[in-house]
Parts: sequence; structure tokens; C-alpha cells
Amino acid sequence: MSDITKHGENGNFEVIFSRKTVVKAANPLPKPFSIRLSNLDLLSGRFPVTYLYFYHRPQVDDFRAVVEALKTSLAQVLNYYYPFAGQIAENPKTSEPEIICDNNGALFIEEHINIPLKSVDFYNLNKTIGGKIVSIQPDFPLQVQVTDYTCGGISIAFNFDHALGDASSFGKFIASWCEISQNKPLTCLPDHTRSLHARTPPRYHPSLDQTFIKCTKEDIQNISMNHISLKRLYHINASSINMLQRLASVNGAKRTRIEAFSAYVWKKMIGTIDQSHKKYKMGWLVDGRERMSRGRNSMSNYIGNVLSLALGEASIQELKEASISDIANMVNEAISKVNNEVHFSDLIDWIECHRPGLMIAKAVLGQEGPTLVVSSGRRFPITEIDFGFGTPLIGTVYTSIEKIGVGYMNQRQSAKGDGSWTVSAILWPELAAALESDPIFQPMSTSHLQL
Repeated sequence: MSDITKHGENGNFEVIFSRKTVVKAANPLPKPFSIRLSNLDLLSGRFPVTYLYFYHRPQVDDFRAVVEALKTSLAQVLNYYYPFAGQIAENPKTSEPEIICDNNGALFIEEHINIPLKSVDFYNLNKTIGGKIVSIQPDFPLQVQVTDYTCGGISIAFNFDHALGDASSFGKFIASWCEISQNKPLTCLPDHTRSLHARTPPRYHPSLDQTFIKCTKEDIQNISMNHISLKRLYHINASSINMLQRLASVNGAKRTRIEAFSAYVWKKMIGTIDQSHKKYKMGWLVDGRERMSRGRNSMSNYIGNVLSLALGEASIQELKEASISDIANMVNEAISKVNNEVHFSDLIDWIECHRPGLMIAKAVLGQEGPTLVVSSGRRFPITEIDFGFGTPLIGTVYTSIEKIGVGYMNQRQSAKGDGSWTVSAILWPELAAALESDPIFQPMSTSHLQL
């Protein structure tokens, strides 16, 4: 344990980093061993993913007591999620990263900020979050940062290396940590087998060559930002979501809320992005667990990455003339092409044919023109994230990545539990400006959080 006292002006408030601690599993495995990443882990790549929760003042009005309780329960949950306490390093024989389960530990950061929660700008995340409420130390695949505010409220940021897993995996980890904190039995016994293997011989549909590409570190480092830099947080009322779903569901078609929401946003892109492009694309992150486990054991507790990217393309003229229901049908068709077992089996085989090396969707490299990717976090826990001192005011996802080739929106249930959404976004300035005057997208404010 080391004490750090660092004062500095970041944004409009002073940050005091008070302490960093390495937390190890309480009952580590007898000896270290390595876990080979699956093909879908290799496709997801390695970059930090952050989940961020804000809480009212805990009933236990002692920040030190809260911190010590969190450390104790973290050490216990790492017994079950032992890869999260390991290290990620390149295997010299395969030239591919692997997880070394050696109980190196998770980094736990305590921080004090000299403002109350009601002074936090929840809308303009560029100003508030980066390097302050969220900071990244690349040597630890899992980092937890607990921040204390002058009002007694706290925030907890969970930073994961994407090689550890995807949103489903991280949601299971955080939910299990909460169960241990409240002395409840674990509802998830995590599966760390990374058991997604290529067929022999591998085979895949040629269309995958149009979506994914083998690349280098230099390709990723040289991604054109396309002016995608504004990080924003929105609140959307349940009534607005229901209205969009009604508009999208006509002629007997029942469209999901995310399909309806995507259709509305896709149409909203018209006139807000570089007009030299004749077509706009949308993408959707698709979780393949339910598809890959059909006829087999459930993959609901599988820890790792089981993600693919569905893409749809439409011309500006098509989007102008189409109704919300027409565009929602396009969304449904694009997602359906990916949301099946055949696609995921083909994708695993495509990666097998291109190993070793880095692989990525062409759109993410900014090579496919203006693209906005939507990720649905409807199953990610929000109200359940109670470590014994209450439920959160808000939960959201955040990225510290500065260079990105696509716009991004992530929706999840709000902590109100009334069907409303919290939407985090990384946007072009023109699209952000258009959303500021949009009646559905409400800039997140302290009034939404009842602060």
C-alpha cells in the first residue's frame, strides 16, 4: 500500500489522489497458469472499458469503512474471477496475448474531490470524467477507482481490459461482487474455459472479408478521428422510447426498442455529418451467447468475448424518404444476418484463418465512411449494483480512448427503474449539436438524478 498526495486543478475542481492499493484474491489458486484467449477475444482486442456508478451518501457515514469493506469483498470475488487478478502478456511462441493467472492483483484507487455531486457536469463527459473520476493504469487488467465528494456521495469506476471479456462478463463480475458484499450466495459460477474453437478445417462466408480486416498497431494508432470526439450523456424518457417503438411497429411487425431507437438516430444523422458521403452506416454490437449455446450447455455464465458487429448501410436519399418503420425494418434485417449461430461459427473460423496478428472491423478503422455503432446494455445491471450502501443514482459506460473511427451510442436502463434510458455517446460535433435541440435526447443533468 502506498499513500499519494497530489493536488492539481483538473477542469473546474481540485482532485486529490489519496491512495493506491493492490488487492489480491483472498484464496489464490495453488500455482500460476495461463489462459489462452479465444478467437473472439482476439477480435475484440485490448483497450480499456469503463463502467461508472454514482451513489448518494452511504448510510455508513465513513468513507474509510466503505473503502475497506469494498477491498475485503473484492479480494473474495477475485477467488471466483481469478483471471481478473492476473496479468495479460504476449506469449513468445504464439505472438498472441494470454491471461497469466498469477494473482498479481487488481489496482484499487481512492480519490477525494473538492466538489459535491450536484456540481458534476453529467452531460459533458469530456470536461468531467477523463483523468479525474476515471484514470487508467495499463499494468492492471482490472482497476477500481472510488471517489469521495464533499457531499458524502461517491462514485465507483470499474476499468477492465477488453481481453478479460465483454459487457456480459463485466456485468456478471460486478453483480457477483455485490452479492458477496451483501453476504448473498453467488448466482453466477463463472465459466473461464474460453471454449470457442474453430472448426477443422476452418471455413467462412466470403462476406466476412468485406466487414473485417487484418491490421497492424500502426493502422490502429493512425485511425482518423473524423472529428468524433465529443463524449455526452443523455436521459431519454420511457414515454419517448415507447412512442418510437409504436412508430417502428406497423403492419404487424413488432420491432424492439433498440431497433426503433436506432431507426430514429439513423434518420437524425442526415445533414449532421460530412455531406461528401452519399451513404451513412449504422452498426450494432451483437452478443452471440444465446445463439452459440443452442442445443448445448448454456453460455450465460461464460466469461470472455462473444461479440460481433452487424452493419447496415443506406443512402442519404433513402433515409430522407423512409419512415421510422421502414428504417427499423432495415435495422432488423442487418442484425438478423449476424444474430445466428452460423455467423458466429464463420467469424471464429475467419479469425483462425488470419491469425496471428490484429483483426478489426473495417468500420472501426474509419474506412467505411460515417458510421454510428449502437450497443444495447439492456441486460447490464444498474439497480442491482448495491454493495451494501444503497443503489446507484446512475450507471453508465465511458471510454478513455481518444482516437476512434466511428461514432458510438450505448443505451441502458436508468437507475430510476421506470423504463427510461441513460445513453452515453461519442459523437461528431454536428450530430451532438442536432441532439441538443432534439426533444427526445435530454442532456443529463442533476435534476434527472434528483440531486
